[in-house]
Amino acid sequence: MDQLELRIRNHDREIEKMCNFHYQGFVDSINELLKVRGEAEKLKNQVTDTNRRLQHDGSELLSSMKELRQCRIQQRNITATVEKLNLCLPVLEMYSKLRVQMKTKRHYPALKTLEQLEHTYLPQVSHYRFCQAMVDNIPKLREEIREVSMSDLKDFLESIRKHSERIGETAMKQAQQQRTLDNILSLQTKCGLGRKYKKDKCLSPEVNGTSPMSEQDSGILDIEDDEDEEAPGTQDLVDFSPVYRCLHIYTVLGSREVFENYYRKQRRKQARLVLQPSSNMHETLDGYRKYFHQIVGFFVVEDHILHTAFGLVNRAYIDELWDLALSKTMAALRTHSSYCSDPNLMLDLKNLIVHFADTLQGYGFPVNQLFDMLLEIRDQYSEILLKKWAQVFRNILDGDNYSPIPVNDEEMYRKILGQFPFQDSDLEKQPFPKKFPFSEFVPKVYSQIKEFIYACLKFSEDLHLSSTEVDDMIRKSTNLLLTRTLSNCLQNVIKRKNVGLTELVQIIINTSHLEVSCKFLEEFITNITNVLPDTVHTSKLYGLTTFKDARQAAEEEIYTNLNQKIDQFLQLADYDWMSSESSNQASDYLVDLVAFLNNTFAVFTHLPAPSDTHSRMPGKVAQTACMSACKHLSTSLTQLLLDAEVKQITLGALQQFNLDVKECERFARSGPVPGFQGETLQLAFIDLRQLLDLFIKWDWSTYLADYGQPTCKYLRVNPTTALTLLEK
Repeated sequence: MDQLELRIRNHDREIEKMCNFHYQGFVDSINELLKVRGEAEKLKNQVTDTNRRLQHDGSELLSSMKELRQCRIQQRNITATVEKLNLCLPVLEMYSKLRVQMKTKRHYPALKTLEQLEHTYLPQVSHYRFCQAMVDNIPKLREEIREVSMSDLKDFLESIRKHSERIGETAMKQAQQQRTLDNILSLQTKCGLGRKYKKDKCLSPEVNGTSPMSEQDSGILDIEDDEDEEAPGTQDLVDFSPVYRCLHIYTVLGSREVFENYYRKQRRKQARLVLQPSSNMHETLDGYRKYFHQIVGFFVVEDHILHTAFGLVNRAYIDELWDLALSKTMAALRTHSSYCSDPNLMLDLKNLIVHFADTLQGYGFPVNQLFDMLLEIRDQYSEILLKKWAQVFRNILDGDNYSPIPVNDEEMYRKILGQFPFQDSDLEKQPFPKKFPFSEFVPKVYSQIKEFIYACLKFSEDLHLSSTEVDDMIRKSTNLLLTRTLSNCLQNVIKRKNVGLTELVQIIINTSHLEVSCKFLEEFITNITNVLPDTVHTSKLYGLTTFKDARQAAEEEIYTNLNQKIDQFLQLADYDWMSSESSNQASDYLVDLVAFLNNTFAVFTHLPAPSDTHSRMPGKVAQTACMSACKHLSTSLTQLLLDAEVKQITLGALQQFNLDVKECERFARSGPVPGFQGETLQLAFIDLRQLLDLFIKWDWSTYLADYGQPTCKYLRVNPTTALTLLEK
């Protein structure tokens, strides 16, 4: 047992040694095994993640594949649609072309297009519903073309109705061209009335003989002929072959009388339509022109039929239509001309009526009644002419700068003299640059008066009036222009709110020069009418009274306007009546007021005076205006001091007020306007000066002691005024 136990212990030691020897390897193996388990777990996670991403990416790829498949399907559909459209578009284009041809009445090309559409294009797309609709419409289109093609003969009357205006326009243009040639020949042998007042832009010769002629082209009948130099004839504008063919057919059938009656009946109906003017014909010249063109075109066509249609119409039938046309035309012209308020339109209408009459007279129609009617509307023309020139004068007066016209060179100087008859030897000798004494509205108004005379004269041309009648009409109209129209415009300018003092002074100077120019207007009228002024029935111009009245109104407005300006400055006065001391200088508002007055009267003084001796500007009016301004300023300052709203005044505030009054007295002493004797202008402030001296010097003992005596130092101080100020 001992040996056994010893053996056992030995074996245990060997086992223990062996275990000790292999223990480290066992531990290492366990550690490695544990590491392998961790790596295996990582590998498992990676495999799982890889699988998940693969599934995700695969789903996007599948989606893209589906979209690609859908796009390819759409692409195939689009390609198929394009192919079908390529088949349908020619059909639609041909049908559209067909409709356009039908609309433009090109029926033969439309028929060709219809056949091509039916036999070539529609069979290729016959299975579409719209093509079936086209196929169903083809017989209707054929029938429409057939009916329109067969109606050409019946459309002749409609055709000449539509072309009457163009025919009349052409006929009037040809008559005007012939008229121009006759006038040129007349000018080579005579120097008539028109030569003295014609303008560069128009031709206004005097025409002898009994044939009424128009005054000028005036752009009334401008016809655009881009292709041919000569205007087309009647047969070029209207195809008369249908009426000739129809007349021949009816003659062969033995129904000529039926055809004649039908033609004449239809033309009478058309005549009544042509002679019925539009309700707004009076608004523009185009309305009258269109009316006359239609009438002329109607009778030119009838005249052409008369000479070419082998008795379809006769002279008795034409005369009957003309009598009807003349009565209705004159009635329409009397009615619509009474609505006219534009003198240019009335003058153009007169020229158009003369041209209208001249054209028809060339075709053998009597037109004397038209010229008698023109005499009736002459007075109406004169009246609306005055209304137009009233606006012209207003525009000139509103746009004028009311400053003397500066000229920098001889050319400009001569240009002004060419517009207005002005003579001044002193100005002639002055070097450039220099100024005319008047502003731009003087030559403009003078020129417009001459234009008015021209306008009056224009209407009298070709009306078979004597020179005395023309001269009398012009002078009466010109007197109305001066005494009523121009006078009112000048008065309105003078009385408007925003007119300045300088402008009023310039208006006085301008009207003086216009007054002098009246004698030149007399000579101007005499020259263009060849009627001497000493003729028994000759009227005189009344321009002198007009311009004198305007000058007087302007002078009165100067005094009023100047006082209003002073009141505006005084509204800026802001006295601190409770101040303890003054600022030792005049108030800003008063300094500005004195500067304004100095500048104003300096401008008055330096304005050039008119050359005539009747004008009071700038000397006397400037003196009167200056004295009026000083008196108004003194009175306003006194009222400011005694204002009931001012309850208390300190001596310091009174000292400040005294500085302002001294500034006013300094202005009066400076002689803003020459011509005052001694201290005349300062006397305007004497009442206020004595009142202020009494309070500032506190010289009550002297005032009370000398009160009521002629030699009193404070003679102009009213006791009530002094008491009121003393209480304050």
